[in-house]
Order: sequence, then structure tokens, then C-alpha cells
Amino acid sequence: MIEIKKLTKADCGSWVIYNDGIGFPEQGKIKSWNNKYIFVVFNAGFDYRNYTGQACNPNNLFFGKLDHLR
Repeated sequence: MIEIKKLTKADCGSWVIYNDGIGFPEQGKIKSWNNKYIFVVFNAGFDYRNYTGQACNPNNLFFGKLDHLR
């Protein structure tokens, strides 16, 4: 779980793993956040800034990368 209140500008672009316990885990990069959601760009490679982030529940996000996608 990622705590929104602890995020800083330095966390933009950080790799995260989304795992809701239903589907397969996915990795993406943090684009931004508000007081409720963390917006993550999936499947954009390294240039995440030019893509729209998807709103994700911070309880389903963890810092890191998936080994099989590195």
C-alpha cells in the first residue's frame, strides 16, 4: 500500500505494481495523485509523461517492478 500523504514530487515516475487481488499484477509509473487516487500510467515505457494516468486505489499499489517485465 502507498500512503498518498507521504508522496513527494520525487515519486513522480517511480515504478509501482498494481495488484487488486483479482487480475494479474501490472506495473506502471506514477504520474500524479490527489487526496483519493494515485494516477498511474501503464504500458507506456519510459515516456510516461505524455500519457494519461489511470486512477488507482492506493491500497492496491506498491513500489517496485515485476521481475518478469524487467
